[in-house]
Amino acid sequence: MDRELSDEVIVVGGGVVGLTTAVVLAESGRRVRVWARESGGRTTSAVAGALWWPYRIEPERLVGDWALDSLAVYTRSAADSARTGVRLVEGVHGGLRLDGLGPWAARVPGLAETAEGIAARLPLIDMPVHLAWLRERLERAGGSVEERVVSGLAEVPAAVVVNCTGLGARSLVPDPAVRPVRGQLVVVENPGIDTWYTSVDKAGGGTAGGAEEGVSAYFFPQPGGLLLGGTAHEDAWSLEPDPDVAAGIVARCAAVRPEIAGARVLAHRVGLRPYRDAVRLERGLLPDGRVLVHNYGHGGAGVTVAWGCAREAAGLVDLGPAA
Repeated sequence: MDRELSDEVIVVGGGVVGLTTAVVLAESGRRVRVWARESGGRTTSAVAGALWWPYRIEPERLVGDWALDSLAVYTRSAADSARTGVRLVEGVHGGLRLDGLGPWAARVPGLAETAEGIAARLPLIDMPVHLAWLRERLERAGGSVEERVVSGLAEVPAAVVVNCTGLGARSLVPDPAVRPVRGQLVVVENPGIDTWYTSVDKAGGGTAGGAEEGVSAYFFPQPGGLLLGGTAHEDAWSLEPDPDVAAGIVARCAAVRPEIAGARVLAHRVGLRPYRDAVRLERGLLPDGRVLVHNYGHGGAGVTVAWGCAREAAGLVDLGPAA
């Protein structure tokens, strides 16, 4: 291994989990580089709807603390929303009830049960702005981001390698337990909607609330337009928008807010959520004895748990060199 890099941490993966982990490490005094196959607007994180809420992620006993840790950071970040991309926005989770959520919900300020569902004021994150802010924050702390293609974790020349590759972990680790859950969005010209909304479908995927639920319709007001969703197609790899799926998304959202039906379509987006039965957040070793920390498998909730997971991953790094 290159002696010059012997005290360095390289984080592999440039999405929200990788960048947040790198920020935490760099601000704790570590020398950090991020190696990203794709960065900025080309990552899965960049196309996320990005409402804070534990969705399609396990294990429930850990997710609550990770999510609440992240909620505290986002709440503070909302004070400078123009730079961070984080705003606190009111909305409703249609069809949800408080008694269907996990213990974490009691620690979320302002959750209120209504006839329609659960009303809340939650962080809604403009991901392109937020990712740029994370990168800027990392660089201020002395870190950097490089576009690099990695064919194996053992080839990364650092004393500590942190694997935040999301869906890429399926082939890179390799870990066949990581599977794509395809999400498609439609971005429309906002007809004047300033609140978010989600509805749930019992046939969907798991949440940290303990119920089997999946989002079947949502809309999020973002600076670039109104984001409409959503879909959760398991084991689907196509990144091409499906016109029939898009039409269904618009129709479901318009059933809630009729003015959406006539809104001009601005863009179609597709992302592959890196779903795993449980997040893999653990410390191991590379074949030559160097430290390897895994932090992947966050499904559709990478934004929701990014800071909590980043701090735990940093703690695993800071255990020191392998025995």
